[in-house]
Amino acid sequence: MTEPRDPRRRVPRPARPGAGAGRSGRPVRPGRQRPAARKPPAAERTGPKPPAKPSAPRPAARRPAARPAPAPLRLGSPRPRLRLISVALTLVLLVFAVRLFQVQALDSGAYAAKANENRYVPVKLAAERGAITDRDGVALATTVDAYDITADPSLLAPDRTGIDDAPQRAAGLLAPILHEDRATLAHKLAKRGTRYVLLSRQQTPQVWKRIKDLRRTLDAEAAAAPKSAPRPDVLVGVFADKHSKRIYPNKDLASGVLGFVNGEGKGRGGIEAQLEAALAGKEGKLVYAQSGGRRVPTGDSQEHPAVPGSDVQLTLDRDIQWAAQQAITKQVRKSRADRGYVVVQDTRTGEILALANSPGFDPNEVSKADPEALGNAALTDAYEPGSTSKLMSMAAILEEGAATPSTRVTVPNRLHRGDRLFADDVDHETWHLTLNGVLAKSSNIGTILAAGQLGRTQPEANRVLYSYLRRFGIGKPTGLGFPGETDGILAKPQDWNTSQQYTIPFGQGLSLNAVQAASVYSTIANGGERIAPTLVRGTTGPDGRYTPAPKPQRNRVVGKETAATLAAMLESVVDDKEGTGPKAKIDGYRVGGKTGTSNRVDPETGRYHGYTASFAGFAPADKPRITVYCAIQNPTTGSYFGGQICGPIYRQVMEFALKTLQVPPTGTKPPHLPVTFKPGD
Repeated sequence: MTEPRDPRRRVPRPARPGAGAGRSGRPVRPGRQRPAARKPPAAERTGPKPPAKPSAPRPAARRPAARPAPAPLRLGSPRPRLRLISVALTLVLLVFAVRLFQVQALDSGAYAAKANENRYVPVKLAAERGAITDRDGVALATTVDAYDITADPSLLAPDRTGIDDAPQRAAGLLAPILHEDRATLAHKLAKRGTRYVLLSRQQTPQVWKRIKDLRRTLDAEAAAAPKSAPRPDVLVGVFADKHSKRIYPNKDLASGVLGFVNGEGKGRGGIEAQLEAALAGKEGKLVYAQSGGRRVPTGDSQEHPAVPGSDVQLTLDRDIQWAAQQAITKQVRKSRADRGYVVVQDTRTGEILALANSPGFDPNEVSKADPEALGNAALTDAYEPGSTSKLMSMAAILEEGAATPSTRVTVPNRLHRGDRLFADDVDHETWHLTLNGVLAKSSNIGTILAAGQLGRTQPEANRVLYSYLRRFGIGKPTGLGFPGETDGILAKPQDWNTSQQYTIPFGQGLSLNAVQAASVYSTIANGGERIAPTLVRGTTGPDGRYTPAPKPQRNRVVGKETAATLAAMLESVVDDKEGTGPKAKIDGYRVGGKTGTSNRVDPETGRYHGYTASFAGFAPADKPRITVYCAIQNPTTGSYFGGQICGPIYRQVMEFALKTLQVPPTGTKPPHLPVTFKPGD
């Protein structure tokens, strides 16, 4: 029997499977509900999984099951991250510190120099080249202000000017002013990787003024243009290096002696090259701050002044040089010769008063000169002198006592020696000449016969003659030290062939230059003592101090008595009616001289072709003061004899020199030594 239901009594709701029940499946009593046991992880479960029980149908109004509480979050440790960041920052700071030390300590000079390269502009200060004057201080070569027009291509780049064709525009403006090719200028101005290009050399101050005026015009246009417009000043990178330009006020006068300078202002010939170190001086340097291609007036600057070159005083006399040059130029043209030269020398000092060449050149315009005319042929040409060389043979004969001026020499029409048959310049019957007559008539046969008396055998005679030729300076430098000077050619006596041992006594088979030939006659005029020729008297340094040139070398060749006898014999050549040089006579003066006409060796073929005509002598003959030597190579029109074409030049130049130096006549009479003799007397 069922008990009656107490309405106050709650009837417990059937429990959900697994809810509110213990592990035994028993319902938990109300009020004594146990906390739900935590279900172990799957990894902790052991044993076989029990089969799942079929679940009962869920009631419609069922409450959601309570989710288990999430596990609490645990924060990671920040220390590893802080360590990593600290190491990274330390490395970055270390790199900055090392780089800072490198820039400020190790490479500070290099970076400062690179900065100064853009900020400071170095400019060379050209030294003023020393002047060259004649013996009286008359300028033969001097200097004037000139400008090398340069440019900085980096200042004409499009990113600096805002104009793509700035170099082309600048070239178009400069070409008519500099007289340079426009395309060439544009190419130079468009160069990259350089801050210096040379546009034109040695322009006058007027040219640079025109460029500066044009720049001012462009600056004014730039100031008036809108700020957004490109800057029209395309000459901003054009500059000028001031230096000195060489000027030769007398044009071609003494050009062979003076030489010339090249486009860089360096001596490239003559005295200009020989004394380059003294004339050039020492360059200076100016460094100044610049901005935008212009000098900053208040910026720093450093200047090392240039040291001017020394002035050089030559032994030349401008007036005598002019007379000699005019005379030889006229005769070379008249004879249609290859070239000619005149040497004028002071017999007492060895100083050269004139050294003229024809053809010459204008050192102001070297580019227009004939290359063969450059240089100084009077010193660079080696040629066979001919009969003017007989003076040395006569000097040896007299000094050795082999003969006297009155010694008789019978001269046949022909003379057979060795493998040759010798003859004189003119066909003649047997001459009966004195030794003086042999020189006066310039007999080759007579000279061979007389020179053979220098030794008991021909080889011995050759050795004696050779020793005298060397004393006279043949085969040796003249002592001038001139660029390109030849020593001449004189073989040793043991090397003379059969022909040379007979031709050398009368001037064939050996060679010399014009200054050597003149020095031979100056030696006899100076009493038998040779004084080495000189061209420089002294120099004046930048401090104004004058330094005389070293004294020339002297050596005794023959005695004074022999020299005086030879001087008298040379008068017979000019004064006697039978001599070969009457056209060299000068009224009022006693003149001694010797003619020469020799076969000429063609420098292109190496064979004899044409002639060398010459004349040498001094005056006054009894008190010598001046020696004049003239030679003309390969005359092709008119006479080719030395007495005919060089004798008049000798007279003209000698007469002018005597008057210029105010040398009075001695007033004495010549001795008139015998030229011939009568057989049987």
